[in-house]
Amino acid sequence: MTWIKPNFLWMMYRSGWGTQAGQEITLAVRLKRSTFDQILAAAVHSSFNPDAYNTQEIWKRRVADSDVRLQWDPDHAPDGRPVERRAIQLGLRGGAIARFSRDWIVAIEDISDFVAEQRALVANPGHPALVTPREDIYPVVDLAVAARLGISRTKVANGIVYSARDSSVQSYEIERKCDVPARPTRR
Repeated sequence: MTWIKPNFLWMMYRSGWGTQAGQEITLAVRLKRSTFDQILAAAVHSSFNPDAYNTQEIWKRRVADSDVRLQWDPDHAPDGRPVERRAIQLGLRGGAIARFSRDWIVAIEDISDFVAEQRALVANPGHPALVTPREDIYPVVDLAVAARLGISRTKVANGIVYSARDSSVQSYEIERKCDVPARPTRR
């Protein structure tokens, strides 16, 4: 299975800022928004969720029929501390991997040097000079997909925020990294 992990800081946690064996190279893979929406629509939770699938039998059938897995993992701060928000992971297999490699990728950029530069800054308390790619809340427009994935729509002062529900976490956000050019922002 190949995993799409759109949250930069979760990837930095997972790869030890590019120092873990076999994870020294960090690639930024760009997809079209329509592609990401298609992947979300095909996603099936990697573990049974009674709110999304009435029975384990239905869930098992969906898992067998889908080439896309969904799981929510704890997100992390730059220094590796877990934060309340969750990070979405989308696993691809079978035909989804073929479409990913053949049709869905818009661009690939090796950002390993950028990761190494930022890794050196994480050691500085408060991370005043740390720069990370801009990640905005991803609006899941299809309400049926949002409901199945456990994402709810809530109003905020400056627009709509989509947050997901999970029994162990009050709320968390889907962060996006799709067809919007990366614009580094200071943390």
